[in-house]
Amino acid sequence: MTRRILITGGAGFIGSAYVLHLLSPAGPPDVAVTVLDKLTYAGRLDHLDPVAGHPAFRFVHGAVDDPLLVDRIVRGHDEIVHFAAESHVDRSIEDGSPFVRTNVLGTQTLLDSALRHGVSTYVQISTDEVYGSIATGAASEEAPLRPTSPYAASKAAADLMALAYHRTHGLDVRVTRCSNNFGPRQYPEKLVPRFVTALLTGGDVPLYGDGSQVRDWLHVDDHVTAIELVRTGGRAGRVYNIGGGTALTNLQLTERLLALCGAGPERVAPATDRKGHDQRYAVDDTRIRRELGYRPRTDFDRALSDTVRWYADRLPVTH
Repeated sequence: MTRRILITGGAGFIGSAYVLHLLSPAGPPDVAVTVLDKLTYAGRLDHLDPVAGHPAFRFVHGAVDDPLLVDRIVRGHDEIVHFAAESHVDRSIEDGSPFVRTNVLGTQTLLDSALRHGVSTYVQISTDEVYGSIATGAASEEAPLRPTSPYAASKAAADLMALAYHRTHGLDVRVTRCSNNFGPRQYPEKLVPRFVTALLTGGDVPLYGDGSQVRDWLHVDDHVTAIELVRTGGRAGRVYNIGGGTALTNLQLTERLLALCGAGPERVAPATDRKGHDQRYAVDDTRIRRELGYRPRTDFDRALSDTVRWYADRLPVTH
């Protein structure tokens, strides 16, 4: 029987990768996909061009905080995978209101409709940033939520709302929390595409503070594989951390990008550190490895080189 899946934010970086994964020849044979996306600055319809003519694909333009539209779209779907979110920390520091509106109110609107129409599975896509900065070790799924940015706070609130719908109403909610993603088609406000596009077009790269902040890097293909494992085999009410297995300081990552772009250290422009900048993120993803057999399969250095090449093929090189 065909499973009808609603994917919110499916024209964004990670959401579109998940859609392409589902509708690829290697994807599950029994799914039909509807993408609901507002097409803000970070969502692009051409991300979905490879499946635009697929008989199991449909696109709807709209926002998750529009209750009438959401209710109309959710009706007739069996499952929801909820990517749609405002996700840039710097933008949230400037103005937190769009983050509350989309990430919190949008999630609650979607959950209400899912409950009303008997959706069988609801997957909430979240972030390791809800745990805040981890001085040592790694955060398990039971670690306290200590978000520091308005973005992370809005995602933590959305997670708690989703889990509350499971505990109160019995809705099958599964939450994933991933580390930093990279790969092709990412909007160039995030570190990797921002630095790569700057270096490839003759610009300098702004490195916050001393660059000692540590992030774990996860290729988008490994991420969507993990999400599919959670959708098909996860347990109701469970949170699943998804790690990439490559922890680097921002300076170490910058040095790799400089080398791949043929640029020297003079292209690094030290920048005033971000307000409330978390020093280190780290998640313990033992649960998804043991329960669902997840392993990141992508070689980091090769994938980073491929990502740089993807942008190089689409930008004029001036250095």
